[in-house]
Amino acid sequence: MTLTPADAPGTRLTPADIRLAADLSIAALRPALDADWSVPAGALEWDCWETAEHLTDDLFSYAVKLAAERTGSNVPYRRTAETPGAPENAVRVERTAGAEGLLDAFDSAAALMHAVVSVKPPEARAYHVYGDSDPEGFTAMSVVEILVHTHDLTTGLGLAAWEPPAELCARALDRLFPHVPAGTDPWPTLLWATGRGDLAGRERLDEWRWYGAPR
Repeated sequence: MTLTPADAPGTRLTPADIRLAADLSIAALRPALDADWSVPAGALEWDCWETAEHLTDDLFSYAVKLAAERTGSNVPYRRTAETPGAPENAVRVERTAGAEGLLDAFDSAAALMHAVVSVKPPEARAYHVYGDSDPEGFTAMSVVEILVHTHDLTTGLGLAAWEPPAELCARALDRLFPHVPAGTDPWPTLLWATGRGDLAGRERLDEWRWYGAPR
């Protein structure tokens, strides 16, 4: 049998990649524990606190959806925005806990997602706004959310430039972004694919999406 890129050993994302991405993100953000998290998160309209809270909510939401194996419609948690233009979340972090508490909540949500996806069989399916997906798809979504929002946060907080492992970025691109150009550096390509950067020979994206349908 001839292996395609998606089937070749080492190209598929695993639950351990969620833990890896989260650990790398937390390590990158810890130097900013005493910083002002009310500043904008990179080019986003949200501030850094809102962005980190949104990331935590994303991971929680994915875990809940996959745990329920509910297809075709969302798990109906109540989602609200604290202020106009802020992200609509079901999960909120106590502000008095500070940035340390914010990272603890993110870490817990990543652990929850890791635990759920680790026990789900490949044939499991759950709702996503872009179409029902499988455990590997939700793993890839989790990894991308962590990587790109860590970019937003490190940029906004004035931290050292964030550059996650190229191999991890490449596997996320392979799973969710089949339409992106081949042969380019994975991290700049992931930033371009999510509307956050430029790529030689390509127009910057004002709108973007991923494709989580089961392979």
